[in-house]
Order: sequence, then structure tokens, then C-alpha cells
Amino acid sequence: MKLDLMVTAGSLSTIQELARDAQSAGLDGLVITESGRTAYLSSAAAALAADLDILTGIAVAFPRSPMVTASIAWELADATGGRFRLGIGTQVRAHITRRYGAEFDPPGPRLREYVLALRAIFKAFRREAPLEFDGRWWKLSLLPDQWSPGPIEAPDPPIDVAAVNPWMLEMAGAVADGVHVHPLNTPTYLDTTVLPHVAAGARAAGRDPSQLELIVPCFTAAGDTDEEQARWRELARFQIAFYGSTPNYAFIFDQIGFEGTTAKIRERQKSGDFAGMATVITDDILDHFVVTGTYDEIGPKLRDRYEGKATRVVSYLAGLAWAEDRSSLGRWAQVARAIRH
Repeated sequence: MKLDLMVTAGSLSTIQELARDAQSAGLDGLVITESGRTAYLSSAAAALAADLDILTGIAVAFPRSPMVTASIAWELADATGGRFRLGIGTQVRAHITRRYGAEFDPPGPRLREYVLALRAIFKAFRREAPLEFDGRWWKLSLLPDQWSPGPIEAPDPPIDVAAVNPWMLEMAGAVADGVHVHPLNTPTYLDTTVLPHVAAGARAAGRDPSQLELIVPCFTAAGDTDEEQARWRELARFQIAFYGSTPNYAFIFDQIGFEGTTAKIRERQKSGDFAGMATVITDDILDHFVVTGTYDEIGPKLRDRYEGKATRVVSYLAGLAWAEDRSSLGRWAQVARAIRH
């Protein structure tokens, strides 16, 4: 099991500083999310600064043609010597159609075809076969040698997809190399939804589920004092309420015995009571999502929680802690060691 750090794409020089500090702390990789800035440029900056695994977690798929995404991933695989993992996802309809001006529906089948198109392009880059992909949404058949990056020494970049519901999880198990689990996750959700559906999709496609990467973000409230831990728990509480306001995620609360949580959050959201949204997430609910403890305790707790379930655990809040105190990642070295033993 590996320990990664989640960070939002940002200033390229800052990303490089973070990458160097993460490597010094013994972390395995950076999981770079895309929001206001592109995940790919930050991935390139990190790759040139430190010897880490670099994962986009995730880059938005549909606004970019599969050829554009494949070309970028190919260069990053080359630059990292094979330590880049391409994580892609659908985002949500409003952002895809209104911010990017791209097509969205139907998101699941469209993302599945996108993955298959990427694989066909990678094969063409290696000159193992001509580019001949005839899909429903993408038709690709032209790749002259002068427009192809050509073969690289590194393997094809693994393709990981973001998935929440059973259909997407089974699709990921069938065609992807790994799954980015949503940050709003609990051990119950992993046991009852993620693991069985990913395995079912893999087996239906004649694949071995154990060969898939399962990338699981975790909210950690790490600190040497109760006050430090309480601060990070409150930040996690607000973030969980934000994610929990999405109707598609309501079942995750239902699974742990807190039915109606999303409806309560949305009531407060609609009335503009954003502080009240967080109050819906009681400490009992919070403990299902957050690992709390001293730095000595966090590593063993993460190992106990995710061993046999996740192949990569991603610290959701450690990047924010680093932004406030750039010496803070030094404390995570002992966490990384504990996860591996």
C-alpha cells in the first residue's frame, strides 16, 4: 500500500516545491486534481522536480479529444520514466456543458469509449497498428508518422477512472487500470459498493480484480494536540457537507445508518445557511469519514482501515497543511513508514 498526497493544480513553481518536500518526506506520489488550473501542467512541473509517482486525480475527459489527452499522457509517461498514471473523469453536466461547452450525455458509456479510444491511440503511437477507432462519439483514423510522438521506452500510461455508483465501478473494473474513489468514502462504502462492483466488472471482462489499482482519498485529522486535531476535523466536516449535498452521494450516508443526511444538508444549502450545512455532519457521522490521531497513531490507523482494500491511500488535507507550514510534511515520513510495515 502506497501513501500519496492530494493537491490541487496550482502555481508551477509551488507545485515543484511541494513535490520535492513530498519526496523528502518519503511519500510515494502526488495526486493532482484539476479545477481552475490544468492537472497536466502541474504534473509536468512535479515530474521535473522530484522522483515521485504522478497521478492526475482527476483530469476532466470530455472537453479534450482522446487524441489530445493521449498525447499529453504519452509525454508525461516519457518524462517520468513510466511513473505517470492518467486519471480521468466525467466531472458534472453543468461544468461540461456550460463551462467547457462540450457534450456530456451519456457520461458512463461515453467515458468507457474514451478509455478504449485512448488504448487504440497508444497502440498507434507504438506503431503496433494503424489508428482505426470507430466509436459512437469518437472516430479516429488519421495519424501520419510526422504527427505521431512515436514509441517511448516507458510502458503505456495506466488509465484510471473516477467512479462512484455501481455501473461506473463495474465499467472501471472492465476497462480501466484503476479506480479513483471519491473522497466521500467510508469503509462500509468500500466493502459493500466499491470492491464488489469493481471485482464484478473485472471478472465479467476476464480480468483479475487484484491487478487493478484502487486509489482512495482519506480525510486525516493529524496533530500532536487535541486543538490541532479538532481544527482539521472541522475542515473535514465542512468538506464532507459540501460533497454530501450532492443527491447522487446520499446512499453513502444511508449505508452507515444516517438516512436523510443529504436531504438535511440540501435544506440548509437552499436557505443559504452554509455554516448550518456542516452542523448536519455530527461527530458520529464524521468518524466514518475521518481518521484522527497523532502522527504516531495516524499511520497504523490508516493501515488498519485500508489494508486489503486500497492499493494507494491519498491524504486529502496534508497538502493544505503544507501550504500553511512547509515544514509540516516532515511529520508524514513516519506515517508513510507505518503504512508500509
